[in-house]
Amino acid sequence: MRLKSVLLSLSAIAALSSNAVEAFPLIANGTFESATNGTNKQLSSSPNGDANRSTLAGWTSSNGNDGGYNFVLDSGIITTGASAIGLKTYASSTAHGNVFASDALYYPGTLSQTVGGLTVGASYLLTFDYALGQQAGFDGANLNNYWKVGFGDTTVNAGALSIDNGGFSGWKTASLAFTATSASEVLSFLAASNSPGAPPFMLLDNVSMQAAVPEPSTLSLILGGVGLAAFLARRRKSKA
Repeated sequence: MRLKSVLLSLSAIAALSSNAVEAFPLIANGTFESATNGTNKQLSSSPNGDANRSTLAGWTSSNGNDGGYNFVLDSGIITTGASAIGLKTYASSTAHGNVFASDALYYPGTLSQTVGGLTVGASYLLTFDYALGQQAGFDGANLNNYWKVGFGDTTVNAGALSIDNGGFSGWKTASLAFTATSASEVLSFLAASNSPGAPPFMLLDNVSMQAAVPEPSTLSLILGGVGLAAFLARRRKSKA
């Protein structure tokens, strides 16, 4: 009976740990490829917005009055006059396709999505790519621009980016850990800056979230339990 109890306990722990490392998708349209009313437009706060604005599937863009000065841009034409907002320079080592763009200093809107299927008390890892570029037609350095990232009641600032006049930061990857306090939480991104500059545009792409890997203490508990079960099994066999 003692061995059976240990094995049942280990099974429960293993099941919980398996759920913790399962990498199931939690974010809808994290690459911003799915949009209504076309892409390469300023975003609307309503799916039924005018034809000159777009909405991103799974996301809401709002500054309280409208969609804010937020855009979904085609990175293939982002430095040309065909882009809704053109950047002076842009470079990428990987194909980013559509990107979300927001001006931290001019009516920025919050980009948000309700994330469901969460386990209360579980830890989740959020990753995303981000960059900083300067709008074409303007001059001046852009300092300390960052994404203010919210998850439920928790807010974390991603690493700040700065560029010289006409520069581009290159793409960076952020990894932030959050703990769920309910089965669904609101994930949000707001472009922010604590320094004035000439139109800085924060870019965002490849947003994803998954359950975090178990803590080392949990893994140690599992390994210790396995060792104990093996010891009891050998001892029982010896007595027999």
